[in-house]
Amino acid sequence: MSVAIENFVKAIYKNDMQDNNDTKPGNIAKKLGISNAAATDMAKKLATKDLLHYEKYQALQLTEKGTKMALNVVRKHRLWEALLFKMFDMSLHEIHREAELLEHETSDFLANKISEYLGNPKFDPHGDPIPNADGEITTEDISIALSQSKEGKTYIISRLMSDDKEFFDFCAQNGLKYGNTITITKQFSKNKMTQISINNNTILLNEDFTNIIYVNEI
Repeated sequence: MSVAIENFVKAIYKNDMQDNNDTKPGNIAKKLGISNAAATDMAKKLATKDLLHYEKYQALQLTEKGTKMALNVVRKHRLWEALLFKMFDMSLHEIHREAELLEHETSDFLANKISEYLGNPKFDPHGDPIPNADGEITTEDISIALSQSKEGKTYIISRLMSDDKEFFDFCAQNGLKYGNTITITKQFSKNKMTQISINNNTILLNEDFTNIIYVNEI
C-alpha cells in the first residue's frame, strides 16, 4: 500500500479515537492538508479495496481490514517515537516528525525487534498507547481532558494529544510531560481556562491546551 493510503486510514482512525470523532472527508482533508475533492476521491478508491465504508455526506468508517492497517501504521509510528526518544533524547515534536517518515519504511519484523529492544512498551513518550503485534491495544484508557479536571485535585499527565511544535515546546519549557504530576488550583469555567501548579510554578492554560492534555487522577 502507498504512503498516501496508509496516512489516510491512519487519519481516520486517529480522528475516530478523539472526542469529536469527526471522520467526514472534509475533516480528513484538513488533517492531511489535501483538498476536499482529493479526500473524497481517495475515500471512494479505498472503499473498493474494502478498507472503509463510504457514503456521500457521511462520516468515513474503517472496515476491519482498514482498522488493522491503521493500527499497524500507528504501532510502527509510536515504536519509533519511543526508540528515538530513548536513544537520542529528541523533543516530542522531533520524534513525531521523524516517525512520520520511518513508519512507512518499517517491516513488521523490524517493528517487533524494536518493541523487544524497548521491553515491549505499552505507551509512547506522548502517552499514546502502542498496539501490540496483533494490532490490539491492551491498556484501558481512563484519562480525562484537563478541561474536565476538578479544583484541588492532583493528577498525573497521561497523554499529550498534539503534533504541534509550539505546543510541545511550551510543554517542555513548563514541565508538562507524560508522567509528571500537576495540581488544579482553579477552574475558570466561564472563560474556559484552567490554572495549575507544577514544580512550584503556577500556569494558566486556555482550552486549546486543556482539551489536548489528558490526565489521570491520583
